[in-house]
Amino acid sequence: MGLEYGFMRNAFLAILIITPLFGILGTMIVNRKMAFFSDALGHSALTGIAIGVVLGITDTNFTMLVFAIVFALLLNYISSKSGTSTDTIISVFSSCSVAIGLAILSKGGNFSKYSSLLVGDILSITPKEIISLMGIFIATILFFGFFFNYLHAASLHRTLAKSRHIPVRLIENLFAVLIAIIVMLSIKWVGILIINALLILPAAASRNLSENMREYHFFAVLFSVFSGITGLLVSYYTNVATGPMIVIFASILYFATYLYGRIHQV
Repeated sequence: MGLEYGFMRNAFLAILIITPLFGILGTMIVNRKMAFFSDALGHSALTGIAIGVVLGITDTNFTMLVFAIVFALLLNYISSKSGTSTDTIISVFSSCSVAIGLAILSKGGNFSKYSSLLVGDILSITPKEIISLMGIFIATILFFGFFFNYLHAASLHRTLAKSRHIPVRLIENLFAVLIAIIVMLSIKWVGILIINALLILPAAASRNLSENMREYHFFAVLFSVFSGITGLLVSYYTNVATGPMIVIFASILYFATYLYGRIHQV
């Protein structure tokens, strides 16, 4: 299955970390109707890189991460203050961010240097980057361990959660920052165009089957890991980009669970 090669072993380990991470995070993103939010964050990576290029900063990963955190907090703030639909605000920010990033990076026909970020390359991940991913995974588990009940309460009824003295704004901002960090750190290996699909599809498929919160999280992680491993192996033997192949299998799972759910209801 290709594991005799170092790059495949690294990719396999990365998949075993990234996919459960996306499965766990995706459940709350779907619950809180934040699909557009995570998609906009992914697109904002282009602007973060562009800012680094303009400022002459060699480590564009740093500017990408900083911009994503500011972008996420700004979206949260404006969404809470404005009477406009949240989806509309996110769409406006996302469109503007992508346009600015593309305009700067494409100047002089240089965008080809950054085109690999669109689909990612999990096979290029290094052992040092895998360790960083493991750190983020542990931090995410700790965050959910401490704040899951608060986040869930706020997603069900924000006003009621506030009345119970839950610091809703703080927790929402922390969650937005967590999403920003995970999305930005994964862009290089997953790809700007498909990272949102990997966050949403396993959780959405799980929702088609689950009867309680425990099943919801279990199936989301299971579907995410299955899609990741299967997509990696199939991409290796078919010589197709890994990210899109993972999304294809996640999509198949979603439609299969959707049909199963409809039939089971009948």
